[in-house]
Amino acid sequence: MMKIGLTIAALSASPLAAQEFSLPQGCEAYLTIQSTSCSVSHYFTCEEDGEGEQRRATMDEEGLSYVGRISSDAEWLESFHLRSGHTERMSDDSDDPMSMSELLANDIDTWDFKTESREIGVSQYVGFDRLTGETVEIDGVTLRRTQYALTAYDGAGTEMWKSEGAEFVSDEWRMFIGGLSSYITSDDRFDSDDTPVEFIFPGEHGYLSVNPKFGCGVEMSSFDANDAQLIQTNY
Repeated sequence: MMKIGLTIAALSASPLAAQEFSLPQGCEAYLTIQSTSCSVSHYFTCEEDGEGEQRRATMDEEGLSYVGRISSDAEWLESFHLRSGHTERMSDDSDDPMSMSELLANDIDTWDFKTESREIGVSQYVGFDRLTGETVEIDGVTLRRTQYALTAYDGAGTEMWKSEGAEFVSDEWRMFIGGLSSYITSDDRFDSDDTPVEFIFPGEHGYLSVNPKFGCGVEMSSFDANDAQLIQTNY
């Protein structure tokens, strides 16, 4: 993941990629999403990945900020946070990984899993995703509405922060898409709105654009940007 993340960072910063996001060799994109939060995300698959796995690269006004990989069941496998400089990988020592199949079958999926990071150590995430029973159409794409809540602990079991909010699920793409989220620590709170605005497909104007279009220049909270990057867990 670190290798892929650094490759993408280098390519996206090159002069030839000034207006269009460049993928590493062996990878193929299929979707770009422009979101409310002054971010644009590109979804792609790579030859080296397992069956059904996919990746997301998110960019903001300052450039590439996040690269993540999920399983065919939307299980969070790896994440690379460029601003904070840390990488997290799913630990084998996880009691209950996330499962899109369980969520779609039972309207709720509880989970309790751990990640390992060379930079920040072991983290544990405990929470749930729940379907609300509502669907919404955004830019011609039908999505299911969800609610979620999670608590994050460090390797010693001490609570670090909590998050709650309302997101979206795509049955077709087997993935979660950001929405309204709140991140709460012992002394602060960060609210974000990552609701999708445009879904852009190959051949359409704006596909693989490096330029976010919506919500730029808007300060959403006083929460420190580095802390926000540290606790970002979008799948």
